Amino acid sequence: QVRLVESGGGLVQAGGSLRLSCVASNSHFSISDLAWYRQAPGKQRELVARIFSGYNTDYADSVKGRMTISRDNAHDTLYLQMNSLKPEDTAAYYCNLHSPPFGSSRFEVDYWGQGIQVTVSS
Repeated sequence: QVRLVESGGGLVQAGGSLRLSCVASNSHFSISDLAWYRQAPGKQRELVARIFSGYNTDYADSVKGRMTISRDNAHDTLYLQMNSLKPEDTAAYYCNLHSPPFGSSRFEVDYWGQGIQVTVSS
């Protein structure tokens, strides 16, 4: 029922910028914690950034100072602003929503977007 749709990826030259968006449908968006993950070929999936329901944020050391995660609860949208991009940022990026127990539900559930490719050329 919950759906996450990502957009904004593509090909960019080193030093350039992109903004990823993730629109959620049928979720308890405002009370959910959100995150961006990425996975490069041959590498483990890694956490890029997360933003909690209380708006606190965490970033991977490799992206600190270059990327900013934000959320717009009025439009159920998660963003990742990516600046000063490097070839090592090349990966598939995934939006993640962690839903807490709500109403009659007694379980926490993770939802994932389909992934969107970001390629940074030298």
